[in-house]
Amino acid sequence: MWHIEFNLITADPARLGKAVTFIETGFRPEVESRPGSLGITLCVNPELGVAILQSVWAARDFLLMSQDAVQPGRREAVRRAAGTISVERYRVPVFELERPLKPGAVLQVTRMDIAPQMVDDGVHAYGDTVVPWLADAVGFGGALLLADPATGHAISETMWPDPQRLAASRGVAAAARAEMAESAGWVIRAVEEYGLVFSSARKA
Repeated sequence: MWHIEFNLITADPARLGKAVTFIETGFRPEVESRPGSLGITLCVNPELGVAILQSVWAARDFLLMSQDAVQPGRREAVRRAAGTISVERYRVPVFELERPLKPGAVLQVTRMDIAPQMVDDGVHAYGDTVVPWLADAVGFGGALLLADPATGHAISETMWPDPQRLAASRGVAAAARAEMAESAGWVIRAVEEYGLVFSSARKA
């Protein structure tokens, strides 16, 4: 199963661009060259000075083996941003990419929780509800579900080619979230939106 390292960077908005430049030119090549790497994604909310930096791995062992190599770059990105970072690791039971993501695309990120013993049922509900409903929306680019079976924490990410297509999908997305909450027991904690800087994430 795929695994993701999810890094949330909070920064001085005026200095976020320095961190983005370093991640593109310094951090990205280091991560992509590691064994088991399936790419890296960076998206930002420049007004708030928040960035999500994700690396995708073919297996958990590859993710763990990468740490000595990627930790210095992670620290340098945060230093340049005058910010903070939190690091989370997840399995990726749902990984649907309809097309490669290009700069200018946008992501809707939804944080969710469920009882740990209900994670498997919640994953099936997500695959049966969110992906089919949104797949019919114009411009749908893909969906990822990140899940931690030990805690029940999860993150849904849906991808769109531009802000207009994301805006048009919000009604369907809200209905899908309500259905998941009612039928599967997901608790919706937050919904956020980010602009894509780059992505090389792939399934294999």
